[in-house]
Amino acid sequence: LSAVGTALGPSLGGLLLANWGWQAVFWVNVLLGLAALALAWWQLPLDRATPPRTVRFDHLGTALLALSLTAYALAMTLQAGAWGTLNTGLLLTAALGLAAFVWAEKRAPAPLLRLQTLRQPAVATGVAVNALITTVVMATLVVGPFYLAGGLGLDAARMGLVMTTGPAVAALAGAPAGKLVDRLGATRVTGAGLLLMLVGAATLPWASATWGALGYAATLALITGGYASTQAANNTAVMASAPADQRGLVSGLVNLSRNLGLITGASAMGAVYQWGATATTQAGGPDALAGLRLAFGVAAGLVLAAMVVAGLGQRVARPG
Repeated sequence: LSAVGTALGPSLGGLLLANWGWQAVFWVNVLLGLAALALAWWQLPLDRATPPRTVRFDHLGTALLALSLTAYALAMTLQAGAWGTLNTGLLLTAALGLAAFVWAEKRAPAPLLRLQTLRQPAVATGVAVNALITTVVMATLVVGPFYLAGGLGLDAARMGLVMTTGPAVAALAGAPAGKLVDRLGATRVTGAGLLLMLVGAATLPWASATWGALGYAATLALITGGYASTQAANNTAVMASAPADQRGLVSGLVNLSRNLGLITGASAMGAVYQWGATATTQAGGPDALAGLRLAFGVAAGLVLAAMVVAGLGQRVARPG
């Protein structure tokens, strides 16, 4: 269902941009938000009356985590891809904020994140793999529009249709991938999904340069199909390893790792594309294909790192 929404975003966004301008994208989001609020109000069951509990909220940990993530995202996006003193200062702030966050979580009576949970091999492996592959998929959503418009010259409507290919494949692959996990096990499906992502990321620049939008869409389908399979297997393995009283916490860690991947893919991978495109010029302007090659070369490296992490995690978890 998440992939269905992601698939509708680029196509609907392209249609709105082409006919009513960028402002229409945000007005439609207001309507969608109100619709979601109405559905939640009318359809979600009421909470049953329970004895009141006094639970301290980790305000300090939340503030430090927000500071770290904000500084990290700004460090990767300011200065239009040119690294400067401000970027270095923000990145240092993010690192110091993360260190302070870890310190605060060790001392909080009700921490936002229980650090000892990450010592469980299945959880640590699953969180790391989730962050890496989500970074790659987010890169397709952020880098894609720059290349499709600047490199292939597509208008907003056609660009949105091409970008919809990936999420649409992920939506179609989600349920079958879940059944494959039940039948073959999480390990095999994770390996197959990561292999598909690696092939797609490694060949996307070549296919785009050779066959244009069709080549981009075909390799994008490999990446997102592999992503859907890996997600289904990885999430199953992580949640299966969680004790019953920690499933909510582990689910929160998985969501956090996904959001970290989204932030990294949107900021760092966008900056990588910018650096690659501006390092060389073509016909007096940035070389979009050079940026695409660098961005997805890094993406292929991230998938390889995910494969190594997954393999090491399986070795540690294997008895004997």
